[in-house]
Amino acid sequence: MKCYELQGASGFDALKPAERATPKPGPHQVLVRVRAASFNYRDVMIAGGGYAGRAKFPLIPLSDGAGDVVEAGSAVTRVKPGDKVCGIFFQRWLVGPVRADIQDAALGGTTDGMLTDHALLDGEGVVPFPAHLSYEEAATLPCAAVTAWNGLVEASGGIKPGDAVLLLGTGGVSIFGLQFAKAAGARAIVVSTSDQKLEKARKLGANAAINMKSEPEWQDKVRAATDGRGVDHVLDVTGGETTGKALASMRPGGHIAIIGARSGPGGELDRRQILQRGLKVSGINVGSRAMFEAMNRAIAANGLKPVIDRSFPFRDALAAYREFATGKHFGKVVIAIE
Repeated sequence: MKCYELQGASGFDALKPAERATPKPGPHQVLVRVRAASFNYRDVMIAGGGYAGRAKFPLIPLSDGAGDVVEAGSAVTRVKPGDKVCGIFFQRWLVGPVRADIQDAALGGTTDGMLTDHALLDGEGVVPFPAHLSYEEAATLPCAAVTAWNGLVEASGGIKPGDAVLLLGTGGVSIFGLQFAKAAGARAIVVSTSDQKLEKARKLGANAAINMKSEPEWQDKVRAATDGRGVDHVLDVTGGETTGKALASMRPGGHIAIIGARSGPGGELDRRQILQRGLKVSGINVGSRAMFEAMNRAIAANGLKPVIDRSFPFRDALAAYREFATGKHFGKVVIAIE
């Protein structure tokens, strides 16, 4: 099989094309012909050595991909050859609360990922994707979409019509959050440093779009956009000083999902704000297979289409890495695997 391997955590130049023997599935495994894969910020961190996970090299990178089951082990009953599926991010997290051992089978990190034309996955670690999606669209779901779903729907206790949702930036998690918010009848407020991206967010349904550079006290603008009430939900994908302003944007009793730390260390939670206003805080680490399946039902019911900024051919995987790392994208960057 053809794949790419990260030879180490020394940067993108450590990504090399490779060939391996096509694996044979065991009784509880499936072999998937991968048709598309997509990027998450975690993939950049792993390549650069800035990820706290236990990545093992040489590593086939990327957690997210979609394709066809071509062979299933004798004990596999959930899927069959010909089914169109995605691999789940944590191959062992099927249902229930997060557990420590799920990290031992994280695609593209502690186990080989999806930047390959064939992937050997656990028979319990795949889900059929909505029929109206292409392979490239489905490949965007396993990490960013499930993370946004977990943060807005599962961990928060639910999102209701009329709720206000604050989305930081316009990457994959935030744009899925925008789409899920609108599908639920909620109001979406997007903050970004790019007027061009904010205009795209408006066209996607954002009720308010605020430039963080031109409005350094943007938390005041967020509260104004909710008539002073404050937002019900926050997807905090950035960390740093942004977290404090996000907390100040919230209504009493609101929920903030702590997802990432793209701005680096810091972003300590103000205990006074949390205690005095009864804020709810959840740490989000993608989600389980059950969450993925629930999300897929919502995506199918609403005819939701993931937002893809750019698609690269398999041969240009290194260029795709470099482009994604610039942060210029709106939504997702994918690789089509011939």
